[in-house]
Amino acid sequence: MVYRYKTKGTCSSEIELELKRENGSDIIERAKFVGGCAGNTQGISKLVAGMEAKDAIEKLEGILCGRKGTSCPDQLAIALGQAAALMDREEKPDYLKNYEKWMGYRGLDAKTKADLAEIGGDEKKIKEWFLAPLEFGTGGLRGLMRPGTNSMNVYVVKHVTQAIAGLIKSKGKEYEDKGAVIAYDSRNNSELFAKEAAKTLAANGIKTYIFDGIRPTPELSFAIRHLGCAAGINITASHNPKQYNGYKAYWEDGGQFPPDHAETVLAAINETDIFSGVLSSHYGEMMKQGRIVSIGEEFDREYLSNVLARSARPEAIRKAPEFKVAYTPLHGAGYKMVPEALRQMGLKNLVAVEGQMIPDGEFPKLEKPNPEDPEVFELGIETAKKENCSLVIATDPDCDRLGVAAETNGEFGTLTGNQIGALLLDYIIAAKKEDGSLKPTDCVVTTIVSTELASKICGKNGVKIEKVLTGFKFIAEKIKEFEQSGDATFLFGFEESYGYLAGTYARDKDAVSASALTVEMAAYYSKKGMTLFDALGKLYEDYGYCSETTQNIKINGIDWAEKMRNAMDKLRKNPPAELGGCKISGIIDYSDDNKPTGLPKSDVLCFVLDNGKVFVRPSGTEAKIKIYYLLSAKDENSAAGQRQKLQSAMEKLL
Repeated sequence: MVYRYKTKGTCSSEIELELKRENGSDIIERAKFVGGCAGNTQGISKLVAGMEAKDAIEKLEGILCGRKGTSCPDQLAIALGQAAALMDREEKPDYLKNYEKWMGYRGLDAKTKADLAEIGGDEKKIKEWFLAPLEFGTGGLRGLMRPGTNSMNVYVVKHVTQAIAGLIKSKGKEYEDKGAVIAYDSRNNSELFAKEAAKTLAANGIKTYIFDGIRPTPELSFAIRHLGCAAGINITASHNPKQYNGYKAYWEDGGQFPPDHAETVLAAINETDIFSGVLSSHYGEMMKQGRIVSIGEEFDREYLSNVLARSARPEAIRKAPEFKVAYTPLHGAGYKMVPEALRQMGLKNLVAVEGQMIPDGEFPKLEKPNPEDPEVFELGIETAKKENCSLVIATDPDCDRLGVAAETNGEFGTLTGNQIGALLLDYIIAAKKEDGSLKPTDCVVTTIVSTELASKICGKNGVKIEKVLTGFKFIAEKIKEFEQSGDATFLFGFEESYGYLAGTYARDKDAVSASALTVEMAAYYSKKGMTLFDALGKLYEDYGYCSETTQNIKINGIDWAEKMRNAMDKLRKNPPAELGGCKISGIIDYSDDNKPTGLPKSDVLCFVLDNGKVFVRPSGTEAKIKIYYLLSAKDENSAAGQRQKLQSAMEKLL
């Protein structure tokens, strides 16, 4: 940016300096100085006329007036410098202003200050760290652990917690006294972030419960309901790589924040200064005063009793004493609760996958600790073969997702989330029909992108099924709706992304309960001489083959959110007539007000084919567009050929 100036008046009066943009547009800053004699300023003006501000300052700085010996030229240089500095600040983008604000904050810890100083000359990195705040939504926050507003760190955690404290306090003294409960997983900094959140809640007069160590996400959901709290916070980034952490927020029903509460919190974040607007307190002192309360093993027992009550065939494991299972928590929060649940169910042969049982936020040798990824089972399958196990189960770091590997043709193969969900659904319904406990009001809830096998199983067995948008919070909302209306009874819920829940004790997916039910189911089939893959084959015989695949298209760059919006807009404005040679018979746009789907508006498109559906939606937490292929086919070979053509077509479109 080039600045020019002109002067008005004489040295005996106040001199006004005007700085304009190079193109002569509006004045964008003024500065004043008082002259030292009765002389005229025109000589000074001519001396530096038309120069850039920085050159004029250099020429005038430190010199005296040639006629009177006064310091007017030097004063003019100072005025120019002050004005230019003000203009520089005004012209700087927000990310640079935010960076300077953080660097100037006296309360900034030494490590953060050093990290910020290190990127001082790297505007690209400053932009990446400070371009925009992490956006708080119904799923909370998730981001890379580093300084800055577009990151996960103690300042962002406290900022969000202050906003949540404001929401709780807005509901009145009753909600302040009900308080909030906080849990955290094994990730680096999770305990630190949890305690900082507790300090902020306590400073706002809100009673705060915090677990004494890492716990599964579903136990937090249970704790909110069991303790009668107003809200809950969980510090976790689920199955993301080790560089990430996150912040999930729950309301009094144990489910994640509804949209109106998320909007209230987001507005409060935007209106509150990240430093001066946030309260904090001394953790130890708040513990002494009883404003922060630690909860531990006695609470675990309450939670486990509810998990075990979900058993479909309580004696199945005890009737298969030889059945052997290998388990890995992938260095996460399931390391204690899953083995204990299985022990209490009567499992005698549980083999720990050594090297992955100890909680560790570095997740050694795991690029992504995600049980959806077959690669995470390598060590578990190796252990299973060595120890002669029939099943391998894996839970993610916050223990809300379950992955399974089972024997098939002398080897081990992994099951998808859809396959596990369908197997559990069929198993639970069959068990309830056997003992006569299946009720006419029983209802299953799954998502629009989950397997059609669920609808077929429910249809044949006379069980109601409802489909919701992607995300377990929508399943939790249905449970609440059933309880309020009395029109249905929640039986089982699952989503394709390896999340399952049986029962209403929690309002989030539960890998502890899912582990217990899956092992019970596998033990039951083992007594019939069947593996889980055999049981799955029987489902396909009864209902027809269903193929489900998810494709992730990564979006690069710090503007990934905008790129995803543009890609979805392009698909809406110019939808394809066919995909991979398959005619599109219909398009469902879940964001279209003119064609309501009966579900909340969402950025989801569905292309209807003759033998299936293709769903497209942007991820809510990661830089990728997710595509779901749900196909009916004769067998896997015929499904695979069609799926490959569809995937190639979608890659070209996006």
